[in-house]
Amino acid sequence: MGGLPGMKESLLNVVLFQPQIPHNTGAVGRTCVGVGAKLWIVRPCAFQFSDKNLKRAGLDYWPYLEWEMVDSWDDLLTKLPQTERYFFYTKFAQNSYLDQKYQPGDTLVFGCETTGLPDEFRVRYADQCVRIPICDEARCLNLSVSVGVAAFEAIRQIRSADSDF
Repeated sequence: MGGLPGMKESLLNVVLFQPQIPHNTGAVGRTCVGVGAKLWIVRPCAFQFSDKNLKRAGLDYWPYLEWEMVDSWDDLLTKLPQTERYFFYTKFAQNSYLDQKYQPGDTLVFGCETTGLPDEFRVRYADQCVRIPICDEARCLNLSVSVGVAAFEAIRQIRSADSDF
């Protein structure tokens, strides 16, 4: 959908599963531009993409963002079939995101702001679930913050593994 002609292939895929808050999606889009990731949005969304809050949060980055919206999880899987390189971010995971070895083309999946990932995902992809460790006093991190933390760690590893990057 978006992106500039002649852009390099995305280093990462970031998936927002049924996002609900336009400010978060806009901020995630901005982060994706910053790290060279493609943003995938799985419907339904709780807002319209013409929403001024979405555009405001993404500022003037939308023309540079490579993004695509899909109708369902199954639709996404037909476009990104390499499920063994998916990382599902959830506070219920045992494995830390810091213990993973990220590679170009990996897919980072995040649930909606109010309910997180569906239980079905946490069961079906249990070995691929990771968490961002936080203090017990914090219930969770903001979605856009979580994407930023995860994406920049993945990019840090990718860049350090590829000295030509």
